[in-house]
Amino acid sequence: MVSVLILAACEVHDAVVCANGLDANGDGWCDADSADWSEDAALEPGTDRHNIYALDEEALAEVTAAGLGHASAWPVGVSGLLLPDASFRRLFEEDTTDPDREDFQSVARKTLGFGTMEEMADWLGLARYPEDGSIPAPAGMEAGDPMGMGTVDTAWGPAFSVSCFACHASELFGKPVVGLTNRRSRANEYFDSTSTFFPVFPASAFADLTGATDTELQLYLRAQGNLPAVGARVPAVHGLDTSLAQVGLSLARRQPDAWATRDAELERDPRESLLDDFVADSKPAVWWTLRYKTRWLSDASVRSGNPIFTNFLWNEIGRGTDLHELEGWMAENGRAMDELTVAVFNTPAPRWEAFLPDFPVDVEAAQRGEVVFETSCAACHGHYEKGWSEGAAGAAALLTTRVVYAAQTEAVDVGTDPQRAAGMADFAEALNGLVLSARMGTRVAVSTGYAPPPLDGIWSRFPYLHNGSVPTLCDLLRPAAERPPSFTVGPADDPETDFDGACVGLPATPPAAWTEDPANLVDTTLPGLGNGGHEIAVDELDRRDLIEFLKTL
Repeated sequence: MVSVLILAACEVHDAVVCANGLDANGDGWCDADSADWSEDAALEPGTDRHNIYALDEEALAEVTAAGLGHASAWPVGVSGLLLPDASFRRLFEEDTTDPDREDFQSVARKTLGFGTMEEMADWLGLARYPEDGSIPAPAGMEAGDPMGMGTVDTAWGPAFSVSCFACHASELFGKPVVGLTNRRSRANEYFDSTSTFFPVFPASAFADLTGATDTELQLYLRAQGNLPAVGARVPAVHGLDTSLAQVGLSLARRQPDAWATRDAELERDPRESLLDDFVADSKPAVWWTLRYKTRWLSDASVRSGNPIFTNFLWNEIGRGTDLHELEGWMAENGRAMDELTVAVFNTPAPRWEAFLPDFPVDVEAAQRGEVVFETSCAACHGHYEKGWSEGAAGAAALLTTRVVYAAQTEAVDVGTDPQRAAGMADFAEALNGLVLSARMGTRVAVSTGYAPPPLDGIWSRFPYLHNGSVPTLCDLLRPAAERPPSFTVGPADDPETDFDGACVGLPATPPAAWTEDPANLVDTTLPGLGNGGHEIAVDELDRRDLIEFLKTL
C-alpha cells in the first residue's frame, strides 16, 4: 500500500518514479510500498518486521541512523509550537549575566519548573548522549547533550523542538536506551505549562530579553497564536503520558470537520469532552515491540496505517498545527517519515546481562521458568525460543533465537484498569473522519482491554501494566489483592538503590529523594491507576523461576 503522503507523485511511464519517499536502492520504487499497513496484515509465525521496508543490511544501518536523527529533533518544520532556537536558548541561557534575564529565569523557575536549558532537560527527565558514541549525537550536538531537545529547520530559521526522545529514551543504570519508556517523562506537563505561560509573555518582552530578529519574532508570534488550540493535561504520576487527552482536548477546540479546522470561538469555549476529567493515562510505549505487532497503541485501537504517520498527525493536533500545512509538509518529507519508521521498528531491546552484570541469571531456574511460562503466559504473550534449547552455552544460551507472537494483534480483557482503553471513545469517530487519516489508511476502533505485549526487554519496563500501577514482576505475578496499593517511582540510576533485582522492578524502600515530589507517588485507588487484573495462578517457587526466565527476554 503506497500512501499518497509518502508519494507526492508516483508515475508509471517507462519507469516508476518515487518522489520524496525513501528509495534506498535507487530502483525507482518507494521502499514503503513493501510494508502492509492494512487491517488484514498478519505475520508469519516466528517472523517480525524489524526491517520494515526490507532494506539490505548496509541501507538498514544507514537509514536507521538517519531516523534516529529525526527522533532527536521533532522534524516537522510547520509544527504549531516551534520557538526560535537561538533566542529561546538565549532566554534560558545558563549563567546569564543579564539582570533582566536573571529576573525572567527566576519567574520561569517558579512558574514552569525550570529557569535554564539544563534545568529544563533535567525537569523533563531526559537521557544524555553517551560518551562512548554508542548512540551518535546528531549534527550540532555532542556527548552529554540531552536527548529530546533539538533544533529543526523551518521557513523562519532554526527552531527549538521537543522530540520523540523526550518520551521514548531513558537512562537505565547509567546508560541511555533508545526506545525505552522515559519513566520521568514530563513532556505533556511541558505543553500544559507553556500553553498558559507563553500566551501572556509579550513578544516585545521576548525581543527585549533575547534580541530576537523580526523573523524570529514571527515564529514566536505564530507559536503564541497556536497555543489557544492546545488542550493539555498534567499526568497523574511522573512517567505517565497524557497524549490521548491532549489529542481529544485539542480536537474539542477545533471544528468537527474533515480538517479539524481551527476555530477561535471553540478555543475560548471548547466542546465538552470525556477527557475533561477522565484519567486515561498510560506509559509511553517501548519501540522494540512494534516489530511484532499489526495494530497499535496499548489497546490495539489503531487497526491500520503506519503508526509513525499516525503519531505525526496526532502530535500535530496536540500542538495546534493547521492540518493543511501538515499535509503539505508530509507530502514533501516522505523520506524523513520513512527513515523514522525504519529506526523505530529496528530498535533493539536492552539485555539484562549488558546492564546488570553483577546480577547474574540463574540459568537452571530460568530453564524451569520457561516451562512455567509456556503453561501460564505463552498463549497471550507468545513463545520465546532460547539458545539453551539449541545447545548454546554461556551468554549465547540466554539469547532468544526466535519469537512466535500472534499473527494479528488483538486486545484481550484480563481485568486491568479499563480507563485508558475507554478514553479512545472520546474522539475515535472524529479521527476516522479526518482527511489525513483516510489518506494514511488509519482507522481507529475502541477496544475492550489491551494487547498482551511481546515481552522482549520486559525486565526494563517497570513499573508494570499499561498505567504503571504495579511496581515489580513479583507483584504482577501475585493476586491483585496482595499488590501494594501505593508506591513511589523514580529514575533507574543505581541498581543497588533504585532497583529490586530479585523481584525485577522498583525497590520496596525508595531513595529518600524520590519521596520529595508528590507526583512520584502512585496511588492505585485513584481512577485510571487501578492495579487489578492480570492474575496468574503460580506458586512462590514457580514464580521465582518464571521471573528468572523473564530476565532473559
